[in-house]
Amino acid sequence: MIYLLSGNHGWEVALLAVPQTSSIDLTADERASDSPYIERVWRSTSDGSRTAFTSIAETHWSLVVTKIQGQTILTVKGPETRPSPAFGPSEAEHFGIMFKHGTLMPLFPAGMVMDRHDINLPDASGQSFWLNGSAWEYPTFENAETFVQRLVRDGLLLHDPVVSAMLEGEPVNTSLRTVQRRFLRATGLTHNTVSQIKRARYATTLLKSGMSILDVVDEAGYADQPHLTRSLKQYIGKTPVQIIAEDEREPLSFLFKTYPF
Repeated sequence: MIYLLSGNHGWEVALLAVPQTSSIDLTADERASDSPYIERVWRSTSDGSRTAFTSIAETHWSLVVTKIQGQTILTVKGPETRPSPAFGPSEAEHFGIMFKHGTLMPLFPAGMVMDRHDINLPDASGQSFWLNGSAWEYPTFENAETFVQRLVRDGLLLHDPVVSAMLEGEPVNTSLRTVQRRFLRATGLTHNTVSQIKRARYATTLLKSGMSILDVVDEAGYADQPHLTRSLKQYIGKTPVQIIAEDEREPLSFLFKTYPF
């Protein structure tokens, strides 16, 4: 579920989970992809009044198309290493392509756009935007794979197999320093940071599902409850008790289908 943010860099985009009791009317849809570059494709529509929420840490980067107030905006949205306050406006349509770890755009390195330093690409005609000196039609929920394949064909989107191999625990035939450098270049994050954020998001999902705090400590692999609390405050912005309480005054950005780290 997606909401637009207003920040230092114009309109930005974040994912928002709205409690069932919220007055906001928001619908969302997501699907898997057979593209080796895409993690998931999503879309949503918001119809109610704006709301404040917490945008939580996220390890993936995305391309997001937003339609609001008669404008179409394509945003390069980077990963986030910490929670931050945000709000969602009303009457906006959103569609996004979330990329797999290791997929990168050399023109917009993850380190450049991370932590809400998102970049809006200039509009060309209302139906297209400027990228690398050419006008590109805005992608859609249905043709995301075709759009991404064109980016790959033009050399604007790459994938570093070392990153996925490292995340999956597969052997890599290169030095540790080289692996670390390539991982940081592709993701904007260290391997340890990716693991910590994924663990915190997984623990948040478990808490929201009704699992007890002590069981979450064990299931998510934390040393003890204080360790869990420190991690969630750092990456989610709330304590375990606050997450369980589901305070609708400050909902969290959407977790999608969060899997074990």
